[in-house]
Amino acid sequence: MIGRLRKPRRRGRKKILAISSGGGHWIELMRLRPAFEGHDVVYVTVSDTYRSHVQGAKLRVVPDVTRWDRVGLVKCAARVLGVLLAERPDVVISTGALPGFFGVVLGKSLGCRTIWVDSIANVEELSMSGAKVGPFADLWLTQWRELERAGGPEYAGAIL
Repeated sequence: MIGRLRKPRRRGRKKILAISSGGGHWIELMRLRPAFEGHDVVYVTVSDTYRSHVQGAKLRVVPDVTRWDRVGLVKCAARVLGVLLAERPDVVISTGALPGFFGVVLGKSLGCRTIWVDSIANVEELSMSGAKVGPFADLWLTQWRELERAGGPEYAGAIL
């Protein structure tokens, strides 16, 4: 059903929803930008101050939230769902934290291909979001070889 509602795109061109929280997660997402060339990209993050980083691309802002803010979690998930329904991406990719977690989980339920890249900051163990998002990610990556294991996440190198 969702596939029928999507606008036709140029052959081979995908719509990518690139989503993360701020700070290091955002920096890692920006380092992936060359991989998105030739596709339509909508960026989603927690602050409008990042708009200058994605000149020429659409930026959507969702609430910044921690796992201890239950009302904020619901608001953030609802906003991410709203963005997914409005943008109808083919692919959702995240470099982490709660908005990215919601993007991958909700995107998967809407039929999007999903990619999670756990932050390089997680040296000894996966982030909490990274550990929980695995079943919803079509491609589940860690940036540390030591964290790779059978069944995922996979190690394919580091962004930084």
